[in-house]
Amino acid sequence: MTDALVIGAGPAGLMAAEALAAAGRRVLVVEAKPSPARKFLMAGKSGLNITHASPDFMGAYPQDWLAPVLADFGPDAVQDWCRGLGQEVFTGSSGRVFPVAMKASPLLRAWLARLNAAGVELRSRWRWVGFDGTDFAFETPEGGALLQPATTVLALGGASWARLGSDAAWVPWLAARGVPITPFQPANMGFVVHWSPHMARHFGQPVKGAALCLPDGRRERGEFVISSKGLEGGGIYAVSRALRQGASLRLDLLPDLNVQAVAAKLAKARHGDSVTARLRKLGLSPVAMGLVQEWGRPLPDDLAALIKALPVPLAGPRPLDEAISVAGGIARDGLTDGFELRALPHVFACGEMLDWEAPTGGYLLNACLATGLWAGRAAAQDGR
Repeated sequence: MTDALVIGAGPAGLMAAEALAAAGRRVLVVEAKPSPARKFLMAGKSGLNITHASPDFMGAYPQDWLAPVLADFGPDAVQDWCRGLGQEVFTGSSGRVFPVAMKASPLLRAWLARLNAAGVELRSRWRWVGFDGTDFAFETPEGGALLQPATTVLALGGASWARLGSDAAWVPWLAARGVPITPFQPANMGFVVHWSPHMARHFGQPVKGAALCLPDGRRERGEFVISSKGLEGGGIYAVSRALRQGASLRLDLLPDLNVQAVAAKLAKARHGDSVTARLRKLGLSPVAMGLVQEWGRPLPDDLAALIKALPVPLAGPRPLDEAISVAGGIARDGLTDGFELRALPHVFACGEMLDWEAPTGGYLLNACLATGLWAGRAAAQDGR
């Protein structure tokens, strides 16, 4: 019989494996893809944002039940963990924390080497295909295989980026066993905008320096990108949860000026200046001017007020598989405090399989690592 089985070799699964091995369990990690942690590596291509050194770190998570998990393995602990793998880190001006090497691959190589030295076995191209009675059934390069481990940690990801392994194929298998599942929704995603043909020349261009404004008074400063499909990028992701829940969005294109100052600048325009010339003299970029003319027509007499609160006509979120992450998954009431599935004794779950969400900026990855460690430590005590 297999002692401790971890299904899924992303950051949550590898962290669970490390906790199990540290407790003296014999650990087998199986991964459906040819190599481990593919989404982790993809996330690190533009710089691996491993955590966030914010004084209000916990405020980024709407789920109170994550508090003890993140207190146990928060930003300081994550940075120490990176250093323990030989990867020095630094904190950027925004509070985001990165390895000095920036990429994910050096950290992953060191981590896999440490797991191997601890006796953790990793098998790739082992795809979980459901249950056969009480056994876990797999498709492997050698054919079908059945395992009946003493304890199991599921770390199969959510429902975004299916090509990297997070395809939510596990949902019906667990639901059939009585595990409560909150339906998945996209998180940290772009939104659809139906553009006129005039906006095509701006596709791929970033909008910088704007504030994204919600009805509750929240203002987020962040860059976002105009794409042929709509709006995407960090600024949009920061408010995506509220937008998904139905909040309207307005842009303040000159957030460092009040409306009176903008009006005063506009009043200095020469008689006969075109709208484009007047907007250019305000210092707006061509793409920002394009947005004013796309969404502000017919242009009002109070152009300053429009520039300070430009309505954004969103047509819903982009599809689930395009999202960076997801909301939804295994409901909290289906888990014990140690993340054991109440409906499936000796089976634990972690990472994006669980029903939580967080913004980008290091929060997502920190929670994946923390929930993996939490579930792995609990699973290590299973049967003892």
